[in-house]
Amino acid sequence: MDLGIHYANFTHPEWETRLAERLTQTATVADEGGLALFTVMDHYFQMIPFGGPFEPMLEGYTTLGYLAAATKQINLGLLVTGVTYRHPGLLTKVVTTLDVLSGGRAWLGIGAAWYDREHEGLGVPFPPTAERFERLEETLQIARQMWSDDDGPYDGKHFHLAETISLPQPVRGRVPILIGGAGERKTLRLVAQYADACNLFDGDGADGVRHKLEVLRRHCDDVGRDYDEIKKTVLIHGDPTADVDAFVASMEQYAALGISLVTMMPPTDDPAAWATGMAEQVRPRLEQIS
Repeated sequence: MDLGIHYANFTHPEWETRLAERLTQTATVADEGGLALFTVMDHYFQMIPFGGPFEPMLEGYTTLGYLAAATKQINLGLLVTGVTYRHPGLLTKVVTTLDVLSGGRAWLGIGAAWYDREHEGLGVPFPPTAERFERLEETLQIARQMWSDDDGPYDGKHFHLAETISLPQPVRGRVPILIGGAGERKTLRLVAQYADACNLFDGDGADGVRHKLEVLRRHCDDVGRDYDEIKKTVLIHGDPTADVDAFVASMEQYAALGISLVTMMPPTDDPAAWATGMAEQVRPRLEQIS
């Protein structure tokens, strides 16, 4: 099982002068410590659980571009890109650029978006839920077309592109697509049809994840997709360094379900020191889980 860090909170002591320093240190520790993935959020306002809009928040793809130069091995992505924030043709170009400049380390994490306050606050249109999912599916189709030999037009319900040209192409030919969320009717169907990976939440523990994966398997059967092709990841809350043995035991349950990567958020005011503990104490133990 692989380990990732989701850097969601920038409000640490002296963040006004040390925000970039702490972010860079944490990503560097994760990179040098052999972690598999480093992600940040795609929000313009901080979420309410982390203090809300008057706490610091960085734009996601600018941040990842910066981190691409500060790291060498670790994969980089947003958990997850909000489909409403960028036109899909431009989004695909942005992600492709990140992949090329990082040497093939970009992931396209994407979802239907939800934070209405930041949309309204900054004047970004926020369509109803059903339309956002329509736009999400068209965005996935556009990205896949731009990462193919087809550079012709795309004519959808919401998006119309005259030429889907994207040069250079991603280092691996295409960027892996991760869809975040656990909605059983729409989100997991899109995972089955378009994604290389899914990201689930641990709110209901291993039993809840088991249920979501059973739903995903049924969607795969419906669309003729090989369920085992899809990488299963989960975002876990807590601090594994407080009791590594207990954490590893719990992760064995997730690994038995097919989860191959677990991502966690730094829970302390010193994320770099926490990341060091994760790299030295937790990652080697997780790698032994098969």
